[in-house]
Amino acid sequence: MDVYEVVASAKPKELPHPPQSLDHADHVVKTALLGYPELAADHLLNPALKGKLAEVVGAIIRQLNLEFIASSPAAGDSEEVKREKVLKRAYAYNVLIEIALNMFGMERVWAGFSEEEAEEVVRLIKNAMAEWEEIERAESGGKAPIAEAVVRLKIEDMKKVMASNPARKGMVAVMGENVEKRIDSKNVTGSFLDAMKEEIQSNVYYEMSLRGMCRFGNDYAIGLRWLRRLGYVQVSTNPVLAAIAYKDDPSLWEKFKDFLRKHPELLKDPESKADELAMAATMLALWPNMEVFRPVAILKDFTDGMISYQLNPNVANSVEGSLSDALKIYTATQEYFKKYDDYLLWGWPLSVERGRPNIVFKVAGSSPAAIDITRELEARGMGTNNTVTYTVSQEARLILAKMEGMARAVKRGIKTTKVYETTMGGRLEDHLREIVAADLIKKALDAYPNKLEALADLARKLGLDVKVPEGVWKGPSGWGFDVEARTLEEKIELISYKRYLRPLTKEPLAEFLAKAGVGGRTKEEVMKYLEELETTIGYAGTLVTQRVWWIFFSPENRGKWLAYLVSEYGLTPEEAEQILNNIDVLPASKRKPMDTLLTLARNNMTNTEFPDHQLKVLKTSKEPGFRLSDYENSVMKKHDPKIIEKLMEIEDFRKAYELTPELAEIFKKVGINIEGFGLGGLRPEEWGKFGSTVKTMKGFTEAYNKFRDETVKVAKEVAKELGISS
Repeated sequence: MDVYEVVASAKPKELPHPPQSLDHADHVVKTALLGYPELAADHLLNPALKGKLAEVVGAIIRQLNLEFIASSPAAGDSEEVKREKVLKRAYAYNVLIEIALNMFGMERVWAGFSEEEAEEVVRLIKNAMAEWEEIERAESGGKAPIAEAVVRLKIEDMKKVMASNPARKGMVAVMGENVEKRIDSKNVTGSFLDAMKEEIQSNVYYEMSLRGMCRFGNDYAIGLRWLRRLGYVQVSTNPVLAAIAYKDDPSLWEKFKDFLRKHPELLKDPESKADELAMAATMLALWPNMEVFRPVAILKDFTDGMISYQLNPNVANSVEGSLSDALKIYTATQEYFKKYDDYLLWGWPLSVERGRPNIVFKVAGSSPAAIDITRELEARGMGTNNTVTYTVSQEARLILAKMEGMARAVKRGIKTTKVYETTMGGRLEDHLREIVAADLIKKALDAYPNKLEALADLARKLGLDVKVPEGVWKGPSGWGFDVEARTLEEKIELISYKRYLRPLTKEPLAEFLAKAGVGGRTKEEVMKYLEELETTIGYAGTLVTQRVWWIFFSPENRGKWLAYLVSEYGLTPEEAEQILNNIDVLPASKRKPMDTLLTLARNNMTNTEFPDHQLKVLKTSKEPGFRLSDYENSVMKKHDPKIIEKLMEIEDFRKAYELTPELAEIFKKVGINIEGFGLGGLRPEEWGKFGSTVKTMKGFTEAYNKFRDETVKVAKEVAKELGISS
């Protein structure tokens, strides 16, 4: 029997409802042995167990030890009995490892367990598993195959992160590689736990979380349990990331097929149910993420632990369509988590609400409809994360909509959740860079006698396959959609996309400009010019984030907003505090470590990170001379005014950085000093036409449609398998 294959292919049994548990230890053992070791371990993150946790874990070990001994192989065991025995032992190892990992990470802090209590729990667990490994070795000729399989699968789970793109390694995957090198075959579980403790507690994100320097979220749909231990409290998803999750973890497609087999009503004419199928597939990927952050949401009273779900981009500009989709997802998720909480919160006080989804809806700021959608979702207590937002005026207007909706909620006793206002800083910078690149190329082309041939030569050097300069040029943009360029203007735009000119400091561009005398007469002069431009543009997203945060959440303005909320909406001071505390700025789409390190704040800030970006930040933190204390509340850091002056020469940055007259009036009423802020900001009716918005929405829509088509294809396969006519 292949022990690894048995453990890897195991599927959990149905959880009986309500649970038939006697006490916490009995509950953990039963839940784990049904195939839910992570849920069983998370059940112990109960503040009521402070001072008693080691005793409960001792009782769990006693019961699991009996199961482990009873699962010794015996002559005459059938294949099915052998399999069941292997799985019991695997689940026993798994649940103890998960309990120990929770003691290494921020979960221990959130639940309120002391370091001493955590160390005692881990000591008991390591001793128990060491004995189990010895039992295995005595039975298996010196090896511990079940312990090895459990540990191997955990490391493989870490290494799944960005597995479909090996050129861009994720931090969690690298952590897995580091741990793998330290596994001792004579002490498999103990060496794994020792290595994991070091990986977790030496990580800069754990240190920042422990110090309370900022909150962190993940821009990726898998690997979240490992990040939770580092202090991550949020995950953002969108159509692109949902598709990547299914690519990185193909087992999700098997889960989707199982779901469809249980819901044959979706298999009649799948084409007509395309959006419903895409929604179901996304929720299947989403629910495990919500499970990971469920204890965080419960322990922090929904002020953290939220999952951001991107609403269908095809209805992003429809208030009715978006609200309808959100209600379907929210109610389905609520029913799912009522059952999940049956187990997670067994034995908790009944005053803790069961089933409330730890979800917020990503509302695209692609049209003025986003204002109404945001306000109405917040009024229902459902929560939002505004995305496709790049400008101060967009974000400020949508924060005001959040405040209005949340005020309606709290006046009816509806508890608000943590909600987010995203700054897609990297995408703003990409757009600005593309504008600058196109302008430089146009100026340089004036010096070339054959513009098209010169442009084609540059295109080839930048990696674009251009065979016939006179024909149609085709290539990916880097925004998630492909481009066909026919005119000279379109071809300049294609070459300027981030796929080819991020960063600007590409040698072919420097040579091309130098020959035309744009930016300098030598390649070296032009390269220095491009480096300065690249550095300047690289501050754009950070500056927008800083301005939005300063307006609403800085020490000098926070009290003014509390007073405004009380007077404008008739709230109590406590209700106003609840609202203001629960709105975070969310810097996203990072491109370099400083995009994180310059937007840290102890309040009202959650930095969301992509896996390869996390690795860049981690590596930066290990460089000589790096001092984390230098970045304390770095969002308040002042930057060189010349950078802003240079950026303001780019019209789209001015639109991103300035206010609108409407916002200026509101801020004056609140008492915010906006002298010098300018009134040329992007107006709501312009949101959908802004370059970053157009590109992002096109990419999101194409990614969603491709993913939706794939779900229809899979539905047709299952329909054929079940003999259902489609």
